[in-house]
Amino acid sequence: ALWCLMMSVTPTRGCLLDLPWEDILVPHILCHLPLQQLLSLQRVSKSFQSLIQLYLANMRCFDSSQIGPAIPRAAFVNLLKDNEVLQQLALQNCSDWLTDRELLPVIGQNHHLHRIQLKGCAQLSRHALVAISLSCPNLRQLSLAHCEWVDSLSLRSLADHCKVLEAVDLTACRQLKDEAICYLVQKCSRLKSLSLAVNANVGDVAVEETAKCCPELEHLDLTGCLRVKNDSIRVLAEYCPKLRSLKVKHCHNVAESSLSILRSRGVELDVEPPLQRALVLLQDVVGFAPFINLQI
Repeated sequence: ALWCLMMSVTPTRGCLLDLPWEDILVPHILCHLPLQQLLSLQRVSKSFQSLIQLYLANMRCFDSSQIGPAIPRAAFVNLLKDNEVLQQLALQNCSDWLTDRELLPVIGQNHHLHRIQLKGCAQLSRHALVAISLSCPNLRQLSLAHCEWVDSLSLRSLADHCKVLEAVDLTACRQLKDEAICYLVQKCSRLKSLSLAVNANVGDVAVEETAKCCPELEHLDLTGCLRVKNDSIRVLAEYCPKLRSLKVKHCHNVAESSLSILRSRGVELDVEPPLQRALVLLQDVVGFAPFINLQI
């Protein structure tokens, strides 16, 4: 596709650039090309450079992974400087250089964002989350996994202003405690997916409040939440009839006595039943599947 576009620079009858840019080229042709190829296309001619700049200003989705991890800071700023219509922003591989200075202008001028991915962006600060909460009232999905700068105050701001959130990933946001999670779920009762994984400060209080406030919950990740116990899992089973998957690996205080309720409903769990775990372990030890008389 890129080769065909480049060939169209040659003066021929019916040149591609003669087509209406905003009505045809931008929405129906350029949108099918990878971002990396579009950036290369800018170097073909001044006309193509103007066309690509128009496309970038009207781009609805920006995913840095389409360019690669080596995207320069200045290039990122230049790519999005004129865009005010972004709906999706994924910057999960920009952790080496992305700071508030680069992100906040993009957030401040894009009020239609409904999906933001900031996984591992460790150089941001709580001001980034506050800016998101104030600028993106229609936000539905937000990933802050491994963003240890997320604190209770910035999360409260998110909860106060982004009431239609459906999916939040707070994996390894280790500053957060039960109180902050409770405030979030009380304000954002439409949550369908929530990850609290790898957080030793999260316990039964947060899980029970999540269960009672979020009846639409479908996916919950509690991996490594050592303070979570059986009682909150039972509450989860009682209040969340739509739950489809639950991760409790390394939650050493969660036993089959509570999980069996969810297991009987067909909820996908990341831990095997005790008997099956024992058989797998035995098979690993002796090197073959043991014969068991189930009539005994």
